[in-house]
Amino acid sequence: MKQIDKQIDKMMKDAVADRVFPGGVLLVSKEGKIIFFEAYGYANLFSKAKMTGDTIFDLASLTKPLATTPAVMKLVEYGKLDIEQTLGAVLPVFRNTEKEQISIRQLLAHNSGLPDYRPYYKELCLSDAAVRETALRNMLVKEPLAYPAGEKVLYSDLGFMILRWIIETLSGKSLDAFTEKDIYEPLGLKNLFFRKIPPAPRAGKFAATEICPWRNMLLEGTVHDENAYAAGGIEGHAGLFGTAEDICRLVSEWLAIFHGHFSSCIVQRNILKVFWERQKGTDRALGFDMPSLKKSAAGHYFSENSIGHLGFTGTSFWADTERLLIVILLTNRVHPSRENVSIRIFRPKIHDAVMKKIAVNAL
Repeated sequence: MKQIDKQIDKMMKDAVADRVFPGGVLLVSKEGKIIFFEAYGYANLFSKAKMTGDTIFDLASLTKPLATTPAVMKLVEYGKLDIEQTLGAVLPVFRNTEKEQISIRQLLAHNSGLPDYRPYYKELCLSDAAVRETALRNMLVKEPLAYPAGEKVLYSDLGFMILRWIIETLSGKSLDAFTEKDIYEPLGLKNLFFRKIPPAPRAGKFAATEICPWRNMLLEGTVHDENAYAAGGIEGHAGLFGTAEDICRLVSEWLAIFHGHFSSCIVQRNILKVFWERQKGTDRALGFDMPSLKKSAAGHYFSENSIGHLGFTGTSFWADTERLLIVILLTNRVHPSRENVSIRIFRPKIHDAVMKKIAVNAL
């Protein structure tokens, strides 16, 4: 592995000093080889635990592209699901409702008409844990659409909660069990996983997130997202934990498959290509983000066919499908408070710096 570039190293150190985030891990891979991999700052400001390359992060919405979407891909591969199927055809409880004709494609592309977010946790946590899943699913069935399906794009956690329901119904397994057995285990990935509530003991160091005013505790190894927490820790929109290195291994596998370099057991190339196609008139693929034309978090230099995603806790990855380049930035920017949003300015800057260095062969 080549030495970290001084400019990029300084940018990360300055971000910690300027309190953009308490700590972070930056990993850059080119053509399947890691060329940057460094940790900065603190995993926990209070214990002064240092961030390290193997720190485990609450990945937040990276759950969507790294767990839920690949699980949908596997169901398509197994012939158990077609993305053009409607919600009413897959889950009979949605028949004779306004959501009956929503397609699986629309759920993945965030143009299903579902609202972006609802604080279901406030009501769910008044119920016994044993009945929360049923209660949540009843809420999803009854939730009014924000607009007609297909009319516009609105990023929606609710759509991915429903996708989890579909995955578990068709696979006969919980989302965490299905992703572990059919996606992570074949690649030897031991550091991409969900954590049930209450979390079982697990080796490894977790990056702390928020001092949660609702739970009245510092979160460290417990899912930050309130709805995922109330649902038991495993949800389609949030709940995944992981390390930069295992994210890199998974995304690198996808890039190799996309370019036909080899046959893989985790997804067929023709399916992956469908999911990575930009949806007309949007900055989204199916289950993944793509660089927007203006003010993209990916910066200015990722190709328009790149795929990636952001996570609320301060996590992100971007993969340039043309250059076979991956940039993973994992931070605990919500530690100790979610009010810190400085990462919005920093993300595109660090991505631009990395891309400039690689473009002039400076690494």
